[in-house]
Amino acid sequence: MVLAFVIIAVVFDVSENIDDLVKSNAPWHKILINYYLNFCFHFANLLSSFIVFLTIIWITSKLAQRSEIVAMLSGGISYNRILRPYFMAATILVCISLLLTHFVVPHANRTKYDFEVQYLKGALTVAEQNIHREIEPGTIAYFYKFNPGTLSGSNFSLERWKEGRLEWKLISAGATYVTETGRWSINNASIREFHKDGTETLVQKAKLDTTIQLLDVEDFGLRSEIVTAMNWSELNAFIEDQKMSGSGRVAQFEVEKYNRTAGPFSIFVLTIIAVSIASRKSRGGTGLHLMLAVIIGFVFVFISRMTTVSAMNLGFPAYLAVWVPNVLFLFVGLVLYLKAQK
Repeated sequence: MVLAFVIIAVVFDVSENIDDLVKSNAPWHKILINYYLNFCFHFANLLSSFIVFLTIIWITSKLAQRSEIVAMLSGGISYNRILRPYFMAATILVCISLLLTHFVVPHANRTKYDFEVQYLKGALTVAEQNIHREIEPGTIAYFYKFNPGTLSGSNFSLERWKEGRLEWKLISAGATYVTETGRWSINNASIREFHKDGTETLVQKAKLDTTIQLLDVEDFGLRSEIVTAMNWSELNAFIEDQKMSGSGRVAQFEVEKYNRTAGPFSIFVLTIIAVSIASRKSRGGTGLHLMLAVIIGFVFVFISRMTTVSAMNLGFPAYLAVWVPNVLFLFVGLVLYLKAQK
């Protein structure tokens, strides 16, 4: 089942990117190994829960249509005993999926990401405006907009706060990062220093070069895919850095973090739902069971998407956003289990 879905995904991706791959003059061995081999890892893991769900539906439905489930129940085998090998297999698959999600797939995504940046992706742009970053405790940098292509930002300001009081503020039309020197070049800067007695000092600078430790330039133009290329420890450290800097995308990164564990564990939930549905013999046969599986899969994906969007835009806790679908469908699975033919 995994192989079938991966082949279909590769065919669609080839048809979509064939022109870009040809124009990029990428070596064929890199296309096959760096991109498509790692694409298979990424896509197989992405759909692993749903593929396991369809597989269980298919096999169990075949058993039910041949009256083998009825024969086992009539022979004195309990329904829980029938479920046991399913959950033994599910446990193995969950462990494999956790290993892939936390270690193997991030490494594969890193290679795939590097290939895309080199051969497929266009120039990096930043849609975010009014960017605030806390570069160290009490020191806040601001850009109205940042352009990674020129390594420059407009309407730049830098503030230094202490004990809730603004001590110092720099305002400039813009700032440019000079890669040769590792410094930020600031033109037409106004520096205001606020004293405790209520007075202030204003200094004008036509040009100012500074080694202020702003965040890495890449941080202003992060592609969302980069977090999928980080392992567990790297992702945790990255999220902490983003929290310290005041990034508005922390929720998105936390969703990725928690989903790496919640996704594999959904296999347990979908297993009990699949067996409970497919173990009852019906006139519609395997086709009816597969149709129900597809409907349930779409509903599961819809709820997952709705909760993750809520986490990113409405402040819903990220760990709840990724676990709520599992909990809801666990109740659905328990209801189906109680009503299953025993």
